[in-house]
Amino acid sequence: MKQEKNIKASNGYVVLSLLFVVIATMITGIVITQNPSFLVLMGVIILLIKGFFIVNPNSSKVLVLFGAYKGTVKDNGFFWANPFYAKQRISLRARNFYSERVKVNDKIGNPILINVILVWKVEDTYKAAFDVDQYEEFVRVQTDAAVRKLAGSYPYDNFAEGHHEVTLLSGLDEVNEALENEITERLAIAGIKVMEARIGYLAYAPEIASSMLKRQQAVAIVAARKKIVEGAVGMVEDALLKLSEDDIIDFDDDKKASMVSNLMVVLCGDKEATPVINTGTLHS
Repeated sequence: MKQEKNIKASNGYVVLSLLFVVIATMITGIVITQNPSFLVLMGVIILLIKGFFIVNPNSSKVLVLFGAYKGTVKDNGFFWANPFYAKQRISLRARNFYSERVKVNDKIGNPILINVILVWKVEDTYKAAFDVDQYEEFVRVQTDAAVRKLAGSYPYDNFAEGHHEVTLLSGLDEVNEALENEITERLAIAGIKVMEARIGYLAYAPEIASSMLKRQQAVAIVAARKKIVEGAVGMVEDALLKLSEDDIIDFDDDKKASMVSNLMVVLCGDKEATPVINTGTLHS
């Protein structure tokens, strides 16, 4: 398989000077000698003019002669080359690609909306010009395919406690790295260098967004309640132990049960407790 070949083109200013000489010779010959044969030089002038081209910074010209690749000019400036060369301009600048939001299913089947931000540039002009058809469209299609594959490889989020699987939501560093590697592999055939690839937008699809929000809220509430209960149990144990050590009150099993019940209600309730003054005994 052919690779990019950098070539040096002739200095355009030198050939431009030669062009002026040819033009002056033709005009002088016609005017002085009245000989129309000097018009033959018009063909030379046209050929010289067709050979001029300009290469701007971070740009290139791919030169092809009757279907044969001759090389790529990446130097900046004013040049001249064989007038029969076909010259294709390929930009070497870095470009941003913000893909459309696509709806796909994650690893566990939930529909999600996702898109990607890609920074890329052409690294091999031969591959970009001849190994694919319309390399810019190739970048768009392959990036879309990579995003779809990535979304199906990870769940959107974890809901099981203690489950540390990488997800699209929590494992952005790992996911972005996997995305960049996938896109790099796909675009290598077109001579494209991936400079950065990351997820730009991520959300549940509208049809399940409200349900999944309730699920996330429920998981958060359960986790918070569990922490509250764990803390409340520790506080009750400390309270009972302190009361016993200081001989403040002698608890039997019924009194302990009542004390624990009241403390757990106070500590775990989501509203402030309303005190009740008991003027009798604990058993009245």
